[in-house]
Amino acid sequence: MKDHTVKLSILKVLSAGGFHSGEGLGEALGISRAAISKHIKGIQEWGVDIYRVQGKGYQLAQPMQLLDATVIQSRVTLPVELIPIIDSTNQYLLDRADSLESGTVCIAEYQAKGRGRRGREWVSPFGSNLYLSMYWRLDAGMAAAMGLSLVVGVAIVEALEKLGVDGVKLKWPNDLYYQDRKLAGILVEMSGQAGAAANLVIGMGMNLKMAENTVGITQPWSSLTEAVCGEALDRNELASMLVNTLHTALTDYELQGMSGFVERWNRLDNFIGRKVKLIMGQREITGVARGINEQGAVLLETEHGLESYIGGEISLRGND
Repeated sequence: MKDHTVKLSILKVLSAGGFHSGEGLGEALGISRAAISKHIKGIQEWGVDIYRVQGKGYQLAQPMQLLDATVIQSRVTLPVELIPIIDSTNQYLLDRADSLESGTVCIAEYQAKGRGRRGREWVSPFGSNLYLSMYWRLDAGMAAAMGLSLVVGVAIVEALEKLGVDGVKLKWPNDLYYQDRKLAGILVEMSGQAGAAANLVIGMGMNLKMAENTVGITQPWSSLTEAVCGEALDRNELASMLVNTLHTALTDYELQGMSGFVERWNRLDNFIGRKVKLIMGQREITGVARGINEQGAVLLETEHGLESYIGGEISLRGND
């Protein structure tokens, strides 16, 4: 794994605010001013907006709060590993699933190869968002994992509500929305054999304070700063709350299955009572969204009556 110690040290200094000269940074880190300039360029490639003013030095365009593993670990009982620069938090846990304690968490500041559903890229600039994955051993096996992304979605929104964030909704089966725009995505990946426990990795990427000019995103998106009216968010408090709430939800799910989550999901359904399209490959079904059932299927009221579906993607385009 490449050593990013110097870049992370520079970011720690810059995150304190104000201008910092290349000479001063170089002296503090024992490297040349030219080396500082090279590292700054590398940091900018992570999506961090740094500008330089002649005679003053470098400054972050926006304040940044770095994640602190010690602070997060002090607030949760599950083992947490903070790896600032990573390819993918999900992949990191998947590669180590056989040796991990159930509930182990991996958090990152930046993902070089973040991914969403169906292999899509998940754009992951440094320090702007929250990238978090949890390993969970499901003793009931892979068949019992049906609807798990719905449970995770409920847990995440309820965690936000505990922090005073209102108005975040769910989109079946794995997205969080704010004002009809995507706020966060959930990716559940699993491995295992029939009749044995399932190894699950539950990943979440949430937009917290992403720059409007971030490239590579193909759909309307929102940031959590919009939901809290631009107020500063404590990323360490948010990460801790998400871990604890997710832990409780997964434990409840093992005991009671989806039955305990249907009403909780339907309360938060962004599209309930609205006309939508369900896209399943080349097929499109139009109807009014009526929430989910105890199997985690989406319910649509169509011209044929109330129908349930377990696959596909919900779309509002052209219907509302």
